[in-house]
Amino acid sequence: MNYAILQEILFLVILIVLSIPLGIYIYKVMTGKKVFISKILLPLEKTIYKWMGIRDNDEMSAKKYSASVIIFSLVNFIVLFLILVFQAYLPLNSTHMSGVSLSLAFNTAASFVTNTNWQAYSGESTLSYFSQMVGLTVQNFVSAAVGIAVLFAFLRGFIIKEKKTIGCFWHDLIRAILYILIPLSLILAVILVSQGVVQTFSAGDEIATLQDKITQFISLGPAASQIAIKQLGTNGGGFFGVNSAYPFENPNAITNFLECLSILLIPSALCISFGKAVNDRKQGRSILVTMLILFVTCLAIITISEYTLSPVWQGVAGETAMEGKETVDGVGMSSLWSTATTAASNGSVNAMHDSFTPLSGLMMIFLMQLGEIVFGGVGCGLYGMLAFVILTVFIAGLMVGRTPEYLGKKIGPFDMKMVCIVVLTPILCNLFGTAAAVLFPGSSSWLTNSGAHGFSEIMYAFSSMAANNGSAFGGFLANTTFTNVIGGCIMIATRFIPMIAVIFLAGSMASKKTVAASEGTLSTTNVLFVGLLIAVILIVGALSFLPALALGPIADYFTTLK
Repeated sequence: MNYAILQEILFLVILIVLSIPLGIYIYKVMTGKKVFISKILLPLEKTIYKWMGIRDNDEMSAKKYSASVIIFSLVNFIVLFLILVFQAYLPLNSTHMSGVSLSLAFNTAASFVTNTNWQAYSGESTLSYFSQMVGLTVQNFVSAAVGIAVLFAFLRGFIIKEKKTIGCFWHDLIRAILYILIPLSLILAVILVSQGVVQTFSAGDEIATLQDKITQFISLGPAASQIAIKQLGTNGGGFFGVNSAYPFENPNAITNFLECLSILLIPSALCISFGKAVNDRKQGRSILVTMLILFVTCLAIITISEYTLSPVWQGVAGETAMEGKETVDGVGMSSLWSTATTAASNGSVNAMHDSFTPLSGLMMIFLMQLGEIVFGGVGCGLYGMLAFVILTVFIAGLMVGRTPEYLGKKIGPFDMKMVCIVVLTPILCNLFGTAAAVLFPGSSSWLTNSGAHGFSEIMYAFSSMAANNGSAFGGFLANTTFTNVIGGCIMIATRFIPMIAVIFLAGSMASKKTVAASEGTLSTTNVLFVGLLIAVILIVGALSFLPALALGPIADYFTTLK
C-alpha cells in the first residue's frame, strides 16, 4: 500500500508540473497569440478558414454560436450514424462485418458525438477499421474540440465588456484541433507504439496457447492513434472490447502511467488557462485546488477500500485483491485509474469496476453524479465547475443581502436560470434513466447480479451516460433497444442542454459592464471560498443522490459485513 501511495503522489506532482506550461500554451492558442508551432500551422489554419469562407475578425452572438455548435454536431451525428449502418459497403472492412443495428448505431453515434464513448459492443468484433478510424477517431477529436471551444466562449463572457458577441465557433474549433489535440495525440501515439501498443491494418493472428496448445485468435488493428486521443480528449472508450485492460492497448507500466496521466492533463491545464484568461492566476488556482481536494479524497477512499475491505479468499491477504485487475497494474494503479476516469468523464478502464469493493463503486458513481466538475471532460469540466462557483457566489450573496458578482460581473436572474440548467440537467437525466430502467419489464434479465449490487449496475450505467463518461460497471447487458434509445437521448440531452445554457450565460455576461471590487465583494480565491464551494457541491450531490446510493452501493457495502 505504501508503494501505491508513492505512485499516486508522483502522479499528482507530475500532473501539476505539466499542467502549468500546457495551460499557458492553450491560453495563447485559444486567444490567437503566436506559439512555437505557429510558423508551421498558421498557413494551414488560414487555408482552412478560406475554404470555409470565414474571416479572421468574424464574431458570433450567443444565438449564432449555439446554432453553429448544434449544426456541426448534428452533421457529425448523421455522418457517423450512416458509417455505422453501412460499414459493410465501406473500405477497410477486411473481416466483412455487417452494419450495426439502427438502435446501436443511434446510441454509438450519440455517444461519440457527445464525447461520452459509451460502448454497447466490442470494437474488434463489431466495427470495421474504417468505422473505428474515420468514424470514431474523428469524433474523438471534434467532440473534444467543441468542449474547449465552448469553454473559451464562456471565458470571454467574463472578459468582454458590453458586447453582444463571444467569439467565433469555427476559429475556436479549428485552433483546438490543429494546435492542441493533434500535436499532443501525435506525440502520445508515437510513445505508445514504441512501448508495444499496436498500430497495424492486420486483422490479427491465430496462435497456440501455452496451456493445452488451444488455437486462439488475437485481435490487432490501428489502435494507438485512437487510444491517444481517447485519453487526451477525455473521450474514453476503447479500440478493443476490454479497453485499456487489453495488453495491446495498454501493455506495460509506462503506457499505463502515461495513459492515466493523459486523462487529466488537459482538464487540469485548462484551470491554468482560465487564470491567465481572466488575468488572475489565483482564480484558476482556487478551481484547481477544489478539484484536487475532491479527487484526492475519492482516490484515498478507493485505494484504502481496495487494500483493506476486499474479501479474503483461502487465506490470501485482502491487500492482494486482484480480481478484475491486471497484475502489471496492481491495486494501486487500478485505483488511481478508476478515480481519474470517473472524475474526468473519460470512461476508459484498466480494470473491471464491477469487481471493486462497494465503497470504491460508491466513490466512482458519486464522482460521475456530481456532473463533470472534478476535472470532467475537456472544457465541459471547467465550465461545469464554474457553474457551481456562480451558484456558490449567489448563495453567499443571499446570506449577506448583497447582489452577487463574480469576476466583476453581477449575477442576475437570467444567469441563475442558466446555471440551474447546467447543474440540474445531468441530475434529472440520471435519475430518470435509472428509474425507467428499474421499472422496465424484464430489466432484471439484463443483470448479472441481483439485489443492491444489481441496482448499482443499473445506476452506474445511467450515471455514466448522464455524465458523458462512458465507463461501465459490468454485469449490465447494455446492447438492448431500450438502453440504446433511452441512453442515447440522455447523452445528447446532458451534453447539449447545459452546453447551450453556458453559451447563453456567456452572452449575458459579455453584455454587462464590469463593476469594481469593493470591501463587500466576496473573495473567490481564498481557503474559505474553496471550502464553501466544496460544501455546495457535496450538498447538491447528497440531496440529489443519497437515497438512490443508499439502495445501491451503500446497501451493498453493509451486506458484505459479517
